Amino acid sequence: MTQIERTVASMDVMKQYYSGGVLSGGGSVPTPKASPADWVNMVNEFQKGAMSTRLQIPMIYGIDGVHGHNNVYGATIFSHNVGLGATRDPDLVKRIGAATALEIRATDIPYTFSPCIAVCRDPKWGRCYESYTCAKHFVGDGGTTKGINENNTIINYKGLVGIHMTPYFDAIVKGVSTVMVSYTSWNGEKMHANSFLVSHVLKKQLRFKGFVISDWQGIDRITSPPDSNYYLSVMDGVGAGIDMVMVPFNYTDFINDLTYQVKGGIISKNRINDAMRRILRVKFSMGLFEHPMADLSLEDLVGRKEHKDLVREVVRKSL
Repeated sequence: MTQIERTVASMDVMKQYYSGGVLSGGGSVPTPKASPADWVNMVNEFQKGAMSTRLQIPMIYGIDGVHGHNNVYGATIFSHNVGLGATRDPDLVKRIGAATALEIRATDIPYTFSPCIAVCRDPKWGRCYESYTCAKHFVGDGGTTKGINENNTIINYKGLVGIHMTPYFDAIVKGVSTVMVSYTSWNGEKMHANSFLVSHVLKKQLRFKGFVISDWQGIDRITSPPDSNYYLSVMDGVGAGIDMVMVPFNYTDFINDLTYQVKGGIISKNRINDAMRRILRVKFSMGLFEHPMADLSLEDLVGRKEHKDLVREVVRKSL
């Protein structure tokens, strides 16, 4: 249930703490101008640690591939979602998604935190450029008061479902594997602590079968000021239905607090089992158990000419 940042991960950490996931934060790279092979070697090293544990459960590595594989030197960089939307060409957008997926997979990364499917209701919101396409951020992040990022979305339930939840319906039907929770609040209640929307609506009513992941230090922001009561944040976040927590650095405190709360009956074992089933289902469906290590033959897919030709097509069609 723990996802840690690559800068604090190592083979030994994976062995000792059984971390189920690792991620790269924005701009977090193995080395400056790291090659695809450098990425593969890094991810493989973490995977070796995960696979050396008793149950040999592979970890899952995640990264923001929001407009191409944008953290990797030499990768193909596409327009942001607003530019893709301006092409009015769904087939082109689909081909771009496939190209991005190939380049990400070529660096041994099977999981990307994209696309953003927020419904932007105020052009002052600083992330409107992301909202014209992991489905994130659940839910209502595009409707905050005065367009302030991470603010409060004030709307009744009917409006929330009819406007902001609509993009998730199709994503879930099409089999999206993960949904990321929003930093925002709905009528004053933090989404990272909203068990009604996360557990009841998303998981039960919408029948989402993948796993729910927090945003970067998302549970820390449940309290005000952030990180003022981490014990409470763990209890409310996991209790609300978050399955994998993007810690990303404070993993020992998270593991200790979660373990204590489960042993004390504060968080039920059923809640933990639900999270485990969902995470394992995604890892199995991705083939991580059969093929946990990278295929180095894919390295040449990064920045290939065919993908750069797609960039030029986007520019022509979006002007």
